[in-house]
Amino acid sequence: MTTRSLSPLDRLLADAQNALETVAGRPRAERPNPGAGEPEVELDDAERRHAAGLMRINHVGEVCAQALYVGQATVARDPATRAHLLEAAQEETDHLAWCDDRLRELDSRPSLFNPLWYGGAYAIGLLAGLRGDGWNLGFVVETERQVEAHLEEHLQTLPPADLRSRAILETMKADEARHADNAEAAGARVLPQPIPTLMAAASKVMKTVAYRL
Repeated sequence: MTTRSLSPLDRLLADAQNALETVAGRPRAERPNPGAGEPEVELDDAERRHAAGLMRINHVGEVCAQALYVGQATVARDPATRAHLLEAAQEETDHLAWCDDRLRELDSRPSLFNPLWYGGAYAIGLLAGLRGDGWNLGFVVETERQVEAHLEEHLQTLPPADLRSRAILETMKADEARHADNAEAAGARVLPQPIPTLMAAASKVMKTVAYRL
């Protein structure tokens, strides 16, 4: 049995399909939703809106993670690095599906700007990947550390009764920390300033917009 080597056109088409499925489709998780076993409780209007805003931010984060990792994998030089990125992307698909499920339960919707978020993150992923695999993995580490920090912030501000959202975010936070640890072990380089600061600033803009739109 032979393994087909994908051409640049094959990868471009696969990336386009991933973009459509991420932005316009209904993602499917391979793992059970961590919040499924928690009771659904009655939230007042303000709590529901706040929980939905936080989950919309996290949904956008997973849209960006899909785009970022797929873009990086497309230009990764080392097959092991590419496999590492695509494995992380699959777990991010789980996160995307869980956030989508929770938004529906909260009678809310994803961000209206998801196509824009996806396109921007994919372009960043390509640029990061073209710098070489060490920088590619360094970008993964910095991204995941920043995501881990904002998930902790969300866990602190979620309505106490929203146990379903909390279970999802706690599992996501553990996964993101593991992705960063794995990338460091695989040879990630530390990103120089001002790249981490610029990443944090872009993330702040995204979170501000996605909370409402």
